[in-house]
Amino acid sequence: VRGGRERAVPTTPLSRVFGFGQLAAGLAVGTVGEALRRTLGRQTASASASAAQPSGSAVLSEANAERLAQTLCRMRGAALKLGQMLSIQDESVVPPQLLRVLERVRQDADVMPRRQLEQQLEGAFGSDWRSLVAEFDDHPMAAASIGQVHRGRLHDWDALRHALPPAAWAEAVEAAGGDEEALRDLCGKEVALKIQYPGVADSIDSDLLNLKRLVTYTNLLPRGLYVDEIVRVAKLELRLECDYRREGRCTQRARELVADDGCFAVPRVVPYLTSDRVLATELMHGDSIDAVARMDQDTRNRVALRMLRLTVRELYEWRFMQTDPNWGNFLYDPHRDLISLLDFGAAREFSEEFVDEYMNLVWASAEQDADQLIASSIALGFLTGEESPSMLRAHVDAGFVVGEPFATEGEFDFGATDMTRRVGAQGEIFMKHRLTPPPQEAYSLHRKLSGAFLVCMKLGARIRCRDALEEAREVVLRRRRQRQARERGQGE
Repeated sequence: VRGGRERAVPTTPLSRVFGFGQLAAGLAVGTVGEALRRTLGRQTASASASAAQPSGSAVLSEANAERLAQTLCRMRGAALKLGQMLSIQDESVVPPQLLRVLERVRQDADVMPRRQLEQQLEGAFGSDWRSLVAEFDDHPMAAASIGQVHRGRLHDWDALRHALPPAAWAEAVEAAGGDEEALRDLCGKEVALKIQYPGVADSIDSDLLNLKRLVTYTNLLPRGLYVDEIVRVAKLELRLECDYRREGRCTQRARELVADDGCFAVPRVVPYLTSDRVLATELMHGDSIDAVARMDQDTRNRVALRMLRLTVRELYEWRFMQTDPNWGNFLYDPHRDLISLLDFGAAREFSEEFVDEYMNLVWASAEQDADQLIASSIALGFLTGEESPSMLRAHVDAGFVVGEPFATEGEFDFGATDMTRRVGAQGEIFMKHRLTPPPQEAYSLHRKLSGAFLVCMKLGARIRCRDALEEAREVVLRRRRQRQARERGQGE
């Protein structure tokens, strides 16, 4: 993001409330102005039947969309997290103008000024923090919702021993599991340092409350979207994502899980450069996964199948999943035919009970079994069992569409499918007739599952999906048999 806008992140509760208040006032004025403009435009154009008339909500006029994007880019944090959660909704649910704003914001967050950057690093490692690295690039290489990433290089072994005081050295070795050789192997390596924006972690509750008020008062979102539940889940997720030590542990866990798979790599964590608000990992190389769309069909099929299998394995075998499907979190290196996995702040576990029942749901979708699909949906909390026939029919139809890749015995052509349109066609019914919000697990899980399908569509992949589901089902059934055997043993 060299050349990106440098704008200070509002850090105090008052400054953040003021920022959202300014946005609300600006949207109100802009909406009135747009409404007047449209009224006058209709009067002026009444003599001309061919005159083009503005469409869509006056709240989301071009000027208001710009106001919204500018504020979200400046506030970061909860504002961008809520945008991420809404951006997986279909255009039939969330206005397309708002989706375009959210996508722009996701790609175009502002960067911290040097003063705030220095303050964050000094707060984590002291005023002499630069002595801990051989090189540090003051210009960020990426900016996201709660932090920005800078490139650095670690000291060689001798310089590192000299740079760290004895207590810090002992702590670094302990964080590396007591393995000095693990530290030695990192020496001289390029690293990515993710530095959290100031004030983001402390303002989660107030930011989300202000955002909820904003979208409620301006009617930016339709009723039936269960905004309260989205805000509640966003709050829980953000608190976890703001803990960079936790993300470091999740990264290490993922690294261990893929250690036996030569198709994937996860960066090593640098323990002595990691704190609650700074995370340092080995710098991984490759192109964002969407760049694979420009490669040959065999490569596209191979990469897409790996991504789909990884997602299935995360859920059903490991029950531990990285749930942020941003293209940039998956880097493909064509020279090594390797996919690097990044950003485990949104990683989460799923209970064995949830995963077992969710397999029943997905298998019912693949087998076009409406009764089992409804039963599993009720068991998981997607339905109450009191829904209208039209809602049940729409739910089953959408489930069958999503299950098509797994229902197909041979290759499924993601390049030719219109799954997104057909699922989206049920959006209006869902908004009117849904009786309960999805279970909490669904927000992050469906974000990742949607992302896996979107990768396959982006790459125009033609792959065998059912094999991956059948293998996962066997894992779930085997685990279920083992659990039942243990329970019988305990009862004897």
